[in-house]
Amino acid sequence: MYILVIITNKQRENMKAIRPSTHPGIILKEEFAVPFNLTQVKLSNDLKVGIKTLSELYNEKRGITSLMALKLSEYFGTTPQFWLNLQNAYDLYKTYEKEKDTIDKITHLAA
Repeated sequence: MYILVIITNKQRENMKAIRPSTHPGIILKEEFAVPFNLTQVKLSNDLKVGIKTLSELYNEKRGITSLMALKLSEYFGTTPQFWLNLQNAYDLYKTYEKEKDTIDKITHLAA
């Protein structure tokens, strides 16, 4: 089954105004680890991941995977979608910033 999505000019303009998104590793550190006084060692042990994995996430060198989203949601009582949405917003922003010149040259399909 396919779904046809029609984007209005207003929606298209909003896409061009994609706001900078914070890397989910920064949110994990600043909004979760710091307030709960969680060290990297404690959190990595509790999540059953290597400390390098967590360090790379904190330092924006690694993204949130589906498995990490499941682990974080279980640990913090959030949803996996929360973590994946953060990653998706960050990826979308970074890709748009990198490719906006090419994207802006695409001619819109006339309906």
